[in-house]
Amino acid sequence: MIKLQNETHLRIALRNHISNRILKHGIVKLGRSEQTEQMKTNLPSYRGYRFPPDIISHAVWLYHRFCLSFRDVEDLLAQRGITVSYETIRQWCRKFGAEYARKLRRRQGRLGDTWHLDELFVTIQGQRQYLWRAVDQDGDVIDILVQPRRDQRATERFFRKLLKGQEREPRRLVTDKLRTYEAARRRVMPSVLHDTGRYANNRAEVSHEPIRQRERQMRGFKSVAQVQRFWSVHGVIQNLFRIGRHLLRSVSHRLLRSRSLLVWEEVTCA
Repeated sequence: MIKLQNETHLRIALRNHISNRILKHGIVKLGRSEQTEQMKTNLPSYRGYRFPPDIISHAVWLYHRFCLSFRDVEDLLAQRGITVSYETIRQWCRKFGAEYARKLRRRQGRLGDTWHLDELFVTIQGQRQYLWRAVDQDGDVIDILVQPRRDQRATERFFRKLLKGQEREPRRLVTDKLRTYEAARRRVMPSVLHDTGRYANNRAEVSHEPIRQRERQMRGFKSVAQVQRFWSVHGVIQNLFRIGRHLLRSVSHRLLRSRSLLVWEEVTCA
């Protein structure tokens, strides 16, 4: 009896997880007229580019989906018979990556109501900068901000950026014991519950690992603008394809992956 109850709870949990992923990232099939209307108003402009949209969007997807350099993407495309320089791929990622991210951000809407905040230092041209990051209870990136300080003023600035993007206050705020978080919370979000318990912020700490991996692969960051631009795009694209495979059966995982790829095709018009 207990075994049957546990299996029932597991099936319900998996079904809820799939529903949340679909609703959260806007992976919902619109009607044909709605899709046509949306695509007409949000078409990326590929005018003047020699390569078709599907090649451009695939190059941007490869660069942000996997830990690859521009030269790695160049080699992968060359293996498919597509001759394009890594500098061209850099220009594609800079122009179209930001455009794709804006559309995905509008499509995903509001994220979770529990915000895990943390900051990690990055060295840029010999200067220490702080990369402020916020993720929700599912590990999806809410927003990032690069600042030279981590005092109360910098914390308040990051809080206001998060509130502007999400258009609501969180139910719970989880941080480490840095005092500027509590001081800024009292001024900006006084009614929000603040949790600074031990191990409570492991969600944010673990989410820093891809950043360190990319930093090593890119041999350091070149400028503050580069860090802000890259991670603003990278986080949104990763949210779409970070499905949580360990929580799902293979059939459910393939379904969600297929729908994520469908959303990507609709956003990029590939």
